[in-house]
Amino acid sequence: MATNLTNMWILPMIRTIRAKFILGFFVIFTVFFLILNQWVTRNIESGNRNTISDSLIDLKKNSNSYIRQSFLTHHFTSDEIYYEQIAEDMGTDLQHTASGGVGMYSLAGELLYASDQNLFKAGGDDLTQAMQGKTAYTIAMFNGEVSVLYAYPVVVNSTKVGIIRFAKDFTPLYEQSRAMQRTIFSIALAVFTAAFLFSYILSRHVTVPLVKLMQASNEVKNGNLYVRIAFKRKDEIGSLAANFSSMIEKLREQFLTIEKDRDRLEELNDHRKRFFDNVTHELKTPLTTIMGYSEIILMNGTKDPVIFQKGMVHIMDESKRLHDMVLKLLEMSKASEGDHTFERVDAARILRDVSESMAIKAQRYKKTIRCEADNDLFVYGQSDRLRQLFINLLDNAIKYSSTCSEIVVMAHLNAQEVTIMVTNDGETISAENLEKIFEPYYRAENVTNEAESVGLGLSISKSIVDEHQGRIRIISNNGQTCVQIELSYLKAERE
Repeated sequence: MATNLTNMWILPMIRTIRAKFILGFFVIFTVFFLILNQWVTRNIESGNRNTISDSLIDLKKNSNSYIRQSFLTHHFTSDEIYYEQIAEDMGTDLQHTASGGVGMYSLAGELLYASDQNLFKAGGDDLTQAMQGKTAYTIAMFNGEVSVLYAYPVVVNSTKVGIIRFAKDFTPLYEQSRAMQRTIFSIALAVFTAAFLFSYILSRHVTVPLVKLMQASNEVKNGNLYVRIAFKRKDEIGSLAANFSSMIEKLREQFLTIEKDRDRLEELNDHRKRFFDNVTHELKTPLTTIMGYSEIILMNGTKDPVIFQKGMVHIMDESKRLHDMVLKLLEMSKASEGDHTFERVDAARILRDVSESMAIKAQRYKKTIRCEADNDLFVYGQSDRLRQLFINLLDNAIKYSSTCSEIVVMAHLNAQEVTIMVTNDGETISAENLEKIFEPYYRAENVTNEAESVGLGLSISKSIVDEHQGRIRIISNNGQTCVQIELSYLKAERE
């Protein structure tokens, strides 16, 4: 049913797109063909007129030379009278020279001689302008023949003596131009026809795969993520189909990831429940101990020094445990708020101070701390949060390192990053535990009584590193564990 609906509305739309392609190409080609036609016609006509003008100019020069020679051999008081007397002779000679008809006129426009009476007895615009002292010609077209009437005043010794009018046939010129024009139009029409056919084929080549792509997208919209599109093409359509298939594949992967995240959330909820159970138990145990010894001390007072001393020691130890757990819970809550002021701080100086202060606690467990930190390792951060980070890492190293071992703390500049490493000897952490070690509610199963923890220290450490846009990782193998932190190095103060 979905496929039928797709065919009902997608295919007409694609056909409309194809029609738009064809119509658009047809309009473009038609407009360009008309423009080409107009441009070729104008250029050919302009070329013909230039050819006619050049030919008539040469004709005028030659005829003027002949007339001057005729007047130089005779001297009359009136050149105009002489012109009228020799008009027939000059007309006959000029007819052979011009290879065309010749008409000789007086200044008043009276026909003195004509090689063809029918051609020259009628007036014309060119003759009218010649009577006004101008040179002019008119083009006449009749039954495919083109003739030009060319008239200009004859000037001898700066005096107008008469008018000469030529009739010249330019039919071969125009026939040649028309043949050239037809050839150009035929070639242009053939090119445009081929381009139009190519455009039509191209539109089909583009729109047909689009039908398949849109049908596939409709399948995906209906929830089918196993649809496949395979075009044996290396163009953009083929790339689009490949990208579409990759997109579907990634969608499937995303859905699988969502399912895994759902299972992961369930697992985290289980960790959270265990965490609250552990916290409840951890809080209940020291409170019970404190209340018990407090009642004993209250009943016996100082009568039994041994009981009193033992009770006070237990009360202090359990109170310290409660204090530490409350502090870690507060740190976890503070880390979630994310409201900190950052500035330029020297991470190396803070690391040295923390190593020196934590060395006292390490001595209680018969362990030592060796710190090797370069100078001026400036980072953009919050000094108290970085101090808390280093305290948590060293505290973990002290808890989980072997007895009488050395904890090595190193800090140096690596390219544009400050690298900090805390290394201790101890039990190797399994790969399964390393994957979950930064989770806020995770507690490894092999925690000893000496290293009691509710699983917040490393989670708080990671949140601090994330606040500073750094990276933290733990490497554990061959009985040695190394926590490595990378923070961006700050060369100069930031605004």
